[in-house]
Amino acid sequence: MGVNRILTKDSINFIGKKIQLSGWVHTIREHGKILFIDLRDSGGVLQIVFSPDTKEVYELAKTLRPESVVSIEGEVKERPTSMVNPKIPTGKIEFQPSKLEILSMAETPPFPIDTDGYDISEDKRLKYRYLDLRRPRLQGNIRNRQKVIQYMRNFLIKEGFIEVETPLLTKATPEGARDFLVPARLQPGKFYALPQSPQQYKQLLMVAGFEKYFQIARCLRDEDPRGDRQAEFTQLDLEMAFVKEEDILSLIERLYVGIVKELFPEKKIQKIPFPRLKYKDVMEKYNSDKPDIRKNKEDNDELAFCFVVDFPMFEWKEEEKRWDAVHHPFTRPQVEDISVIKKEPKALLAHQYDFVLNGFEVGGGSLRSYKPEILEAVFEVMGHKKEQIQEKFGHLLTAFNYGVPPHGGIAPGIDRFLAILFHEPNIREVIAFPKTGDNKDLMMNAPSSVEKDQLKELHIKSLDK
Repeated sequence: MGVNRILTKDSINFIGKKIQLSGWVHTIREHGKILFIDLRDSGGVLQIVFSPDTKEVYELAKTLRPESVVSIEGEVKERPTSMVNPKIPTGKIEFQPSKLEILSMAETPPFPIDTDGYDISEDKRLKYRYLDLRRPRLQGNIRNRQKVIQYMRNFLIKEGFIEVETPLLTKATPEGARDFLVPARLQPGKFYALPQSPQQYKQLLMVAGFEKYFQIARCLRDEDPRGDRQAEFTQLDLEMAFVKEEDILSLIERLYVGIVKELFPEKKIQKIPFPRLKYKDVMEKYNSDKPDIRKNKEDNDELAFCFVVDFPMFEWKEEEKRWDAVHHPFTRPQVEDISVIKKEPKALLAHQYDFVLNGFEVGGGSLRSYKPEILEAVFEVMGHKKEQIQEKFGHLLTAFNYGVPPHGGIAPGIDRFLAILFHEPNIREVIAFPKTGDNKDLMMNAPSSVEKDQLKELHIKSLDK
């Protein structure tokens, strides 16, 4: 074909001209002897009109099946007034083809693509995710996801932040959930851990003098099946040196107000500034640390952001008969008297804050302990012996002996925020290739068995049940 390819959304600028279109056959309709095909590409949908007057092209078009990939050459024409479709950007034009090339004929898909897909078995959708992603709803979700992430990047760079990539192969530390472990082939019997978050690395970046860090971070947690969770998820990870709690909250507030107002102006933020609510107060009033403070819970466009502050530093684990950090052990206690930390853990409050939207936690953060003796006291309250503290966190404590600024950060989850923003029933609808609730990838058939030779190389032996 001899002319340049044009996206369907741009074809309205070429009325009366010959262009080339390429894309997927979205729908096929016959009206008398006329064949109508909606061609779909990344720009939208355009109606193609095949007439028996161009016999060879017409006969070839009759062999097409939905989702086949084609390239078409022809002329852009205005639709008759009675045929105008005001619901789509290309509704005032149609395309009369003179050439048709079938690039890839499709089999009949296992489910319809031109619906929202909610009524289709999710297992089937995930198995054929590459087809599921063709539906306009998911195309919109993934494209809007990219816009949000790009806005975050641009905003933070203007604020003086630097984006730094931290390692994925790291060390197992007791941070909450189970780690995904990766055997180290070159160090037999030893394992890397995939990061549950870049927590320690971003604190070490503060030690290194990068005062404002951020990253669109991939995090991995080997959790038990829990409803709307993913083993791997994405968060906006950031850390700042020489900050107070309010500096971080106001930064996040400005960022999210900007995202909503500039990218999704149809949404309504209930209150600006976002309310700062004390943990004790929300537990008394809402019986939840994730309060839904919307005035109209039936309005899908209403967004009620708030921050919950002044969390307890510790919680008692009855089964284990020990204290554990409510957030994580790196959180700075509001009292820095070591004797108080050790003697009164129940009464201790933390410089911890959660970011809440419409009754869902969409982020959490804290000011960090930057004095080694405070951090060690917190670990001792949690039941860690000095040898364990040194083994697990010695690298961090050593770094803190070389001059560390007061610092703090936050890590809003991108998946959950987008699911709420797009009014989706779960986070799988805003992730390109999600896993099932029990961490299976049905499309790639993962996890899967591996060859015995691979296990031998890794110095691992499989134990049959």
